[in-house]
Amino acid sequence: MLHRLGVEASSRLLADLRREVPPAAVLETYPDVEETLEQLSRRGVRMAVVSDAWPDLPELHAGLGIRRFFEAYAISAVLGCTKPDPRMYHHAGGALGLDPAQCLFVDDDPELVAAAIGLGYAGRALCQDGGDPVDSGVPALSSLTEVLDFFPAAGRPEPCR
Repeated sequence: MLHRLGVEASSRLLADLRREVPPAAVLETYPDVEETLEQLSRRGVRMAVVSDAWPDLPELHAGLGIRRFFEAYAISAVLGCTKPDPRMYHHAGGALGLDPAQCLFVDDDPELVAAAIGLGYAGRALCQDGGDPVDSGVPALSSLTEVLDFFPAAGRPEPCR
């Protein structure tokens, strides 16, 4: 491919292309993510990630400084299914030892939140970039910090309204 682009594939260039790049050098979280996760952690809220992602997502999160907040991962590339397959949601809740009614599922896709609600989970669509889930009928959050309202200091979710 380099040849077709007219670029000489020197050993230095090839070494540079193979070098590890820290995740924080190319990715960033939303400004409210780390503080919200920190607050949830202080409140004793147990957290898991449910993601249609690649197997090294926990390492990516470690590079971003947020891995410490998550006890479990339900990753599609590992489980062999994708959201909204119930196995994705149940894997995460089960890894935490929680029933669906004890969990709050947050996602930026209202359809995936609706699927979780259909399985007995509380759910909220996170619409940080001006998205509007009104047509979906799914309750929404405009900021991740709003999740804190569901978890008093004891770490138990209040009923979702």
